[in-house]
Amino acid sequence: MNIRTILFDLDGTLIDTNELIIQSFLHTLEKYYPGKYTCEDVLPFIGPPLDETFNALDPARAQEMIDTYRSFNHAQHDALIREFETVYETIVTLYKNGFRLGVVTTKIHQTAVMGLKKTRLEPFFDCVIGLDDVKHAKPDPEPIYKALDLLRSTPDEALMVGDNYHDILAGKNAGTKTAGVAWTIKGREYLEQYEPDFMLEKMSDLLAIVGVKNG
Repeated sequence: MNIRTILFDLDGTLIDTNELIIQSFLHTLEKYYPGKYTCEDVLPFIGPPLDETFNALDPARAQEMIDTYRSFNHAQHDALIREFETVYETIVTLYKNGFRLGVVTTKIHQTAVMGLKKTRLEPFFDCVIGLDDVKHAKPDPEPIYKALDLLRSTPDEALMVGDNYHDILAGKNAGTKTAGVAWTIKGREYLEQYEPDFMLEKMSDLLAIVGVKNG
């Protein structure tokens, strides 16, 4: 296996935005549906694009809810995001070893870059594909194809890493190898149902998979 390009989901994979996302949903839903939603209720909303989630609740007010969500999310962004163990060190090592690295996310481009800057990861990524950079979000393969084009790479030498079903399915649909992360908030067993090629216990597990000595 000759992996030279690695694409990463952002939220819940590279950056621990779980608390930020949960609080953003709870803030928004409490405004429109007081007392109706708990922390457990919003877990299924983590991952898919916001318009998909809010359109399913109320198409007439979906954009209003998205705006409310994003306003809170941006205001609380730096206070609530955290770093996952071994992510920074692993990304630096991959970068130094000449891997082409990209981010493929269902977040809008600008917000994704905010997260990468806050966690000091931005310099290592040659491309960021956000929701507003494509017509079709994951699990459609379009965002992966777009990233691979920008990185001058092909699916047969690429690996897609993510914490949710649409990351794994997007990779499979595009013809890349796939890796799930066991720290997904939805639980390792949930992600295993989608049969990723690899399951990472921590991000540094990637190094052995792609043939890089740790450190």
